[in-house]
Amino acid sequence: MPGGQRGPVPVPLQDGHTDVTQLLLDTLDRKGAEPIVTSTEFPSIPRAEIKAALDRLASRSMVQYTTKDTEIVLLTSEGQEICDGGSHEWKVWHAVKEKGSIEMKELVAIVGQSAKVGQGTAMKNKWVKKGEGSALVAAENEVEDTTRTHLRHVQDTQTLPDSKMLSEYKKRKLVTPSKAIDYVVEKGPKFQLEIPVEVTDLTAEMLAVGSWETATFKPYNFDALGGQQSPGALHPLLQMRSELRDIFLRDGFVEMPTTRFAESGFWNFDALFVPQQHPARDIQDTFYLSDPATADMPRPDPETEAMMDKMEARTDTRFGTTGSREPRKVSYDEYWKSILRIHEGTKDGKEAPFGSIGYRYPWSADECLKLCLRTHTTATSSWVMHRLASRPRPAKYFSIDRVFRNESVDATHLAEFHQVEGVIADWDFSLPDGMGFLEDFFGQLGLGEIKFKPAYNPYTEPSMEVFGYHKGLGRWVEIGNSGIFRPEMLQAMGLPKNLQIFGFGLSVERPTMIKYGLKNIRDLVGHKVSLDFIEQNGAVRLDK
Repeated sequence: MPGGQRGPVPVPLQDGHTDVTQLLLDTLDRKGAEPIVTSTEFPSIPRAEIKAALDRLASRSMVQYTTKDTEIVLLTSEGQEICDGGSHEWKVWHAVKEKGSIEMKELVAIVGQSAKVGQGTAMKNKWVKKGEGSALVAAENEVEDTTRTHLRHVQDTQTLPDSKMLSEYKKRKLVTPSKAIDYVVEKGPKFQLEIPVEVTDLTAEMLAVGSWETATFKPYNFDALGGQQSPGALHPLLQMRSELRDIFLRDGFVEMPTTRFAESGFWNFDALFVPQQHPARDIQDTFYLSDPATADMPRPDPETEAMMDKMEARTDTRFGTTGSREPRKVSYDEYWKSILRIHEGTKDGKEAPFGSIGYRYPWSADECLKLCLRTHTTATSSWVMHRLASRPRPAKYFSIDRVFRNESVDATHLAEFHQVEGVIADWDFSLPDGMGFLEDFFGQLGLGEIKFKPAYNPYTEPSMEVFGYHKGLGRWVEIGNSGIFRPEMLQAMGLPKNLQIFGFGLSVERPTMIKYGLKNIRDLVGHKVSLDFIEQNGAVRLDK
């Protein structure tokens, strides 16, 4: 016997006695070739029951139907009351005529609350007038209640041809416009009075006995929508991060290791020539750790060194980078002393190194070794640049990871965000070279409108802020920072004077906000993010 079958499916009304499907078939058979209108033939059957029966018959090509939308007018509850008992003004006139005269203050008690509205309209229509004192008397023996007549017409026909009158009654909240949905039904190509049994599955048994040759198979519905799928989606920030990483790797950059969220003040500040009195190092701007509170002295990191060697070798092979691969040893003790001297500057008659006067303050080793959540990924860049001193050469590095700042949260700022860091080292590299690179870089992100503004950074000179135009906010938004690293910083690492290093950084969140037209960063990160937004933005299109 066949596996799955689809046979007659009656659609009974709620009383369980009427088969709407069969009723439709019988009515069409009786009408012959003439189509039927469901509201005319079945006025007492709910529309949902009619629609369910029509869909079942139409899926078998037994009937065809079209939907007909009609604008109708319906009575409100107040309009129905007028239709049943008369308008407010008619009630006032009728009460006054019956009583002969009524004092105005007694009108509400006799007629009801409708007297407040009906009194003015009745006097305006000259149905009643003032008598002696404050009494009302009838001015007409007979009146025509046109409001009730019009509303009865609406009740009977669900129409009101006079548009001016319709507007007035809508304003008085006596009627409300609505839409009636009706169906015009005619016979389909496979019309018959009984619903045939349709086979939904072709089984081995049907093939064996040959019943498939005479079976009626249910046709495929290629217009049916599939079930809602939830395959999962990457967060837009991860999408943007992936795109940024691809751009860097295509341009020959080497990815820097950024696994340490906690950094010492040495790599996060002092190695970058940031003085220990700088406001950025205050507790109001930086998150400091309490346990452990301090880091070790700067020392070699063999595991990370091996990782960097592998990445650089791969990039050198791919892009044909030249240069000796025999590194020279660098001394972390000498580097520590150089940092101390460049911060303290001229002292005890001794000149500061590298042609700089330094900051000229008593430098504290304890302050330098405080542990903090890194405020920028430049902390990693400083370690990589010091490592570059072992084999000075043109090189390009990048990193994308989280950083932390003790900032007030607003529409464009968070205490935690993702920073993109880029470092380009080359002989005699200049600021215009860096500007040209940034224009090309942001162009690949689809941010064509950018501009530069002079800025100050402790560790770069000259320095520039990068702004992108946010159409949603209607203003320029800072999206990055850049500059040439200072000689006090680079030469203290042991790098040659003519090897200039250009650095730039930007957040991932702000370019993503610009791309998606978001005005508030909290719509992108945090508990207020809509899951629908994540699922409906499955890809970052940087070319549009």
